Amino acid sequence: MHWPKIPVERLRFFSPRFCPWLECPEHTRRTPGYRFRQHGSYATRRRSAVPRFLCCTCRRTFSRQSFAVSYYLKRPELLVPVAAGLQAGSAHRQLARTLGCAHSTVTRLSARLGRHAMLLSAHSLQHLEGHLAEPVVLDHFETFEFTQDFPFGVATPVGRDSWFVYGLDPAPHLRTGKRSTTQQARLERRPRRILHGGYESSSIRIVDLLLQLAPPSRPLHLVGDGHPAYDRAAERNGNRVSLQRFPNPRRGPKGTPRSAAMLARDRAMFPVDSLHALLRHTLAHHRRETIAFGRRVNALMERLFLTMVWRNFVKWRSERKPDRTSPAMQIGLAGERWNWRRVLARRLFPGREKVPPVWRELYRRDWVTPVLRSNVQHRLVQAY
Repeated sequence: MHWPKIPVERLRFFSPRFCPWLECPEHTRRTPGYRFRQHGSYATRRRSAVPRFLCCTCRRTFSRQSFAVSYYLKRPELLVPVAAGLQAGSAHRQLARTLGCAHSTVTRLSARLGRHAMLLSAHSLQHLEGHLAEPVVLDHFETFEFTQDFPFGVATPVGRDSWFVYGLDPAPHLRTGKRSTTQQARLERRPRRILHGGYESSSIRIVDLLLQLAPPSRPLHLVGDGHPAYDRAAERNGNRVSLQRFPNPRRGPKGTPRSAAMLARDRAMFPVDSLHALLRHTLAHHRRETIAFGRRVNALMERLFLTMVWRNFVKWRSERKPDRTSPAMQIGLAGERWNWRRVLARRLFPGREKVPPVWRELYRRDWVTPVLRSNVQHRLVQAY
């Protein structure tokens, strides 16, 4: 996958390959030949001359900054430290104190980074269509939305050999387990959530996404923990999906030697178990014993997409072993390990990427957390 090393803002000579305006017919151009004209420049406190251009088709103007992730930002230097700090588990107010900005600025940048990470993940998956050559380990990561009364899972398909995360898909579901009388009464007072099909629909969507990556000549090889939703998703696609099941065995008291079934399950599911442990370690709002739950499902998914890009392109595959390759290098998407500056090298546009339907809903922030009075959607016209 070709991805620039130098950010767009630092390019001395820049020529647009398409029109950044969504309504323009040239916005989706993939081939050379885009017609534009120079249209002067403007200066900022950080740039002496930012070139402007005129689209010969829609007759609208734009600048080089329209193709940068830092478009419309007054403090573009905050993007890289905010991305690194969020992935390190820092809170918004903690980052704001460190960087000398308002906490609302960090919140807005977190949403912007999550949207960019979502589009970058979709962009990378387009280059993998028909080239998925490894078994995929599938499991749902369990977390909470606003409160323990609103649990939801996130489907996390991970390559068995490369440890590449091939996607994310949320699965809100009802609260399970034992509840006291007070907890049950509080749960009944909560507004009802839209579950979007729960585990089964989430599993079907993620399997359909993986089938687009698998070669048509051979079936998709899935490894699961025996969840019935995975069985139904595999049966729905007939011979195109081969599912290997490793049900979770009953575990005895702490210190009990593991049985052969436990060892087989842990070996088969290790890539996804390792990802889940990494999520709970690096993201404070996903830890088991915490009250710092994420407030909105859209914001939670944006942070997880940012972690997905970090895991695939930025982080070493293993830090305990002498393996200095990233999962993206393992499957041939990248030739070297990226840093955050390269991740944010250029802007991606949702109208030019093949974004899965659920991801597009999350991009627009259409999923609602009913217990909150305000569920702000992403409807900016020029910054969409």
